[in-house]
Amino acid sequence: MKIGELVQSGDWKGEKHVPVIEAPERVSSGELFDVVLSVGKEIPHPNTTEHHICWIKLYFKPEGDKFVYEVGEVRFDGHGASVKGANEGPVFTEPYGVVRLKLASSGTLVATSSCNIHGLWESSQAIAVE
Repeated sequence: MKIGELVQSGDWKGEKHVPVIEAPERVSSGELFDVVLSVGKEIPHPNTTEHHICWIKLYFKPEGDKFVYEVGEVRFDGHGASVKGANEGPVFTEPYGVVRLKLASSGTLVATSSCNIHGLWESSQAIAVE
């Protein structure tokens, strides 16, 4: 079995587990820009002790290159767990983060997310560098 066989995808507007990538379609070479990553933008994800998003990772695959480059990871560790019981804790995190980066070539941004119950999910967005 290969890891790719375990990763699910879909339209984030209709599936609450798909990572959302919000980034410009075009950027200037070497110019810093923000990529906003989230899960549950259109359909909220529960983010409870029992059912939550653990992390979102961002990768970049340059056009014409064989390899993908890991850009960053945002972890979400507060899910309401407490000695008082599930969902009784003082902290609940939402799966949302910002990664600031610059690119030297066009390619594809790829995001993966992990749900503790429903596994791995992915999405991608092409980005042009001028």
